[in-house]
Amino acid sequence: MNARNALLGLLLAGLSAAAVADEPAGMAFRVAKVVSMDRSETVHNDAIVLVQGGRITQIGKPGEVTIPEGFTRHEHPEAWLVPGLIDCHNHTAGTLSDLNDMIYQTNPGLNTRAAIEPENDNIKEARTGGVTSVLLIPGSGTNMSGFGTISKTGGKTPDEVIVRSPGSLKIAQSGNPEWYFGGNSRRFMNWNTRQTLLKAKAYHEAWEAFEQGETTVEPAHNPIFEDFRGLFRKEYPASVHTQAYQVLLTTVDMLSLQLGIWTVLDHCTFDAWKVGPIVAASDCWTINGPRQYQFDRTAARMIGNASGWWKNGVRKLGINTDAPVVPQRELSYQATMACWYGWQPYPALKGVTSIPAEALGVYDRVGSIEAGKDADFGIWTGNPLDPRSACLKTIVDGKVVYDAAKSIRRF
Repeated sequence: MNARNALLGLLLAGLSAAAVADEPAGMAFRVAKVVSMDRSETVHNDAIVLVQGGRITQIGKPGEVTIPEGFTRHEHPEAWLVPGLIDCHNHTAGTLSDLNDMIYQTNPGLNTRAAIEPENDNIKEARTGGVTSVLLIPGSGTNMSGFGTISKTGGKTPDEVIVRSPGSLKIAQSGNPEWYFGGNSRRFMNWNTRQTLLKAKAYHEAWEAFEQGETTVEPAHNPIFEDFRGLFRKEYPASVHTQAYQVLLTTVDMLSLQLGIWTVLDHCTFDAWKVGPIVAASDCWTINGPRQYQFDRTAARMIGNASGWWKNGVRKLGINTDAPVVPQRELSYQATMACWYGWQPYPALKGVTSIPAEALGVYDRVGSIEAGKDADFGIWTGNPLDPRSACLKTIVDGKVVYDAAKSIRRF
């Protein structure tokens, strides 16, 4: 038995050593341009990016950066390296059939973490468009459908892909929930959403008072409202399906101004941009999509939604796809379309990289090319917002998860 165990130990040790030997020491990417999207908005021309242990370790010119022995070299001397694209509004990182529980108008105890499905076909498609992170949220058939999960598009298991859970609380205020049993109006839905949030806030405050020694009786534990404690501590936001200016105005007033919730406005379509001055003065983030234009009857002309927000002073502005409504791989195209209808290219590129990262509170890890951050980025033939550009490679956590040279190129 001892000899058998010793032989098994040697075999396992050999397999382990072989696995380690197969892992590259690191990677070096030589590119024409690195658009970093850091706080200084640095652009590196003729640059090398070093990656090791799943993180970016160094960025600089060939004379400044020495590629260590054993690093795998990726030579793309005419390509752009940009942060991985991030989608704040996504329904494809999990099983679609498990994201639309519509038992009650508010379902505060639900969470999409249990529905995460790494390596599903939609996620594989997302990689072909340089998308590296998504916020998987429940559907919009009810006013409050539960908590979402921020997930990477590369990884084999839920533990590998999940960035944060809860990622946000999903709220929907109009456009879908009205169907519920055939007749709830916005008046009731807003009242019902507010009551649920007030109950959750009271639960959080009762526990805060107990934990800080202000009260001596321990509150009853309620798993339905437990995740709301992080919401009211502003550890993650509420993602709100809101559109048309009357509805969006209610969102800003009720959630951000009255309840003090970190609020990410999702969709923000039709004529919602007319509330721009109020949103610009608030702490809200605005993530427009997937509708990028609308016919404004008061002006009798087509209006670009992102352009409308921008012209009204909103700078914390991003783009989403609502995938699978628009395929995830076309996130860059949505930003391109926003530019066609009047937005500006550089802010639009921020709108699919650094802005959604900041809106979700994960900019410390993703959304820019900086030493120490997760090695999540795309290699493009040019500006990702130029429809002539193609995504050549997508890297997630320092691993090449899409290589156009080895598969069907989508762009």
